[in-house]
Amino acid sequence: VQLQASGGGLVQPGGSLRLSCVVSGFTSIDYSIGWFRQAPGKAREGISCVSSSDGTTYYADSVKGRFTMSRDNAKNTVYLQLNDLKPEDSAVYFCAAEPTEPSLNFEVVVRRLRELRFAYWGQGTLVTVSS
Repeated sequence: VQLQASGGGLVQPGGSLRLSCVVSGFTSIDYSIGWFRQAPGKAREGISCVSSSDGTTYYADSVKGRFTMSRDNAKNTVYLQLNDLKPEDSAVYFCAAEPTEPSLNFEVVVRRLRELRFAYWGQGTLVTVSS
């Protein structure tokens, strides 16, 4: 299983970016995807995830209302739209995948996101928000 994140860059406060995560190696779509970030000197945090079944999403309070996650199963790609960016959003952003049965309660996936317990990780993409 491989995950390839891209789309990071330098953006001014209030600006937008769209991150992409291409997933390969799964034989089905039974996996959830999470986005995580880690700022210099800070712990990694889970900020968003999408279910494997119906596209249900979760957002941490720090990004709710500004970030939007979507999933295109036909392209094996997950997106994270970052709007109204703030300097405190500067971090390396990672995507990760967790095999999940469609019947799994999404709250379990959210808990795994918060605990950073996703099985497969991609390399990060750097987002810098600065004027």
